[in-house]
Amino acid sequence: MRVAYLVNQYPSISHTFVRREIEGLERLGAKVVRYSIRPMTEKALPDPADQRELGQTHALLGRGGRALLPAVARLAAARPSLFARAESLTVRIGKRSERGLLRNFAYLAEACALVELCERAEVEHVHAHFGTNSTAVAMLAHELGGPGYSFTAHGPEEFDKPDLIALREKIAKARFVVGVSSFGRSQLYRYTQARDWHKVQVVRCGVDAGYVAQEPSPVPDVARFCSVGRLSEQKGQLLLVEAAGMLKREGRSFELVLVGDGPMRPEVEALIARERLGTTVRITGWASGDEVRREIEAARAFVLPSFAEGLPVVLMEALGRGRPVISTYIAGIPELVQTDVNGWLVPAGSAPHVAEAMRAVLDATPERLSEMGRLGYQRVRDMHDADQNAKVLYELFERYASPQAS
Repeated sequence: MRVAYLVNQYPSISHTFVRREIEGLERLGAKVVRYSIRPMTEKALPDPADQRELGQTHALLGRGGRALLPAVARLAAARPSLFARAESLTVRIGKRSERGLLRNFAYLAEACALVELCERAEVEHVHAHFGTNSTAVAMLAHELGGPGYSFTAHGPEEFDKPDLIALREKIAKARFVVGVSSFGRSQLYRYTQARDWHKVQVVRCGVDAGYVAQEPSPVPDVARFCSVGRLSEQKGQLLLVEAAGMLKREGRSFELVLVGDGPMRPEVEALIARERLGTTVRITGWASGDEVRREIEAARAFVLPSFAEGLPVVLMEALGRGRPVISTYIAGIPELVQTDVNGWLVPAGSAPHVAEAMRAVLDATPERLSEMGRLGYQRVRDMHDADQNAKVLYELFERYASPQAS
């Protein structure tokens, strides 16, 4: 089986779960061709594994948008009726898209290039990650006579603006669709005819083997919290710093490490200064996989007070290293994190509730936290084994995407 993976930008420090999925499929015997719409540079990839993956990935826009025009001309001439059909679909979805007609015609040009690449590589099926522009390109490539496609919807973006990204059309034309949690599947059901619900499947993201390969170490007897994620509105770091300020004013002594970077770093740094937390809160910037693991293991607990999510892989990684998790009652998170079992769930958007959970962590014994971490480790092993979840996806490819299935 020869499958093409299509992601908007790949490899990426925030998409290591895609790499693990591909590696799992290849261990099962699948031939996977990697396509990225936009190019990445080695400089932007601190992880050596991602740097190696970069060498195996073809970027559709690697030579710029003008380089796609010959492929457009060739397909328009060779397949006029299919090109007209794809053009009509482009206009239909582009008229109501937030990105407008011009951007959607760019997707059509990218689809033309993808069709030619897939034909040269003898690709039987395209699987896209994220139901946004990468899936639009896969859908248009199929309209042009290219391979059938499927896609994984992660959320929250797909579910925040389903009409603007033509989610209903993408599901209808796909051979199958994947949600990364039961919650995600339920949201996809909303835009699918009931007779097509069988096409909507759950394939959970797999955690890196390094996080679950061995039993986690005991929780250290230190007053340190760790949070990993892009510094952005939806991850809730501003609210986390606010909660830290509440605890500091109570006279609590602790450290909070924010691993990551992003557009809201200036605002986060400004709030740290206003709350006088300069010696309490530390921002590391981007970190490699090994550095992230070390920061998690050095913490008493992991905190991610997100406002909007699918199901964050970093929660799996924290639990996989035996650290209890504080997070919010949203999306697929309650399918993984269980209050008073392997962590604490709090209402999204409430700094006092985050502070209350952090207070509970500081008051708990290391032995109690280690037992919670052990239960979290076992839950991740049961639900998020990368090879087991790759096997589920491989079976979906065989069922819906192989030539025999057609």
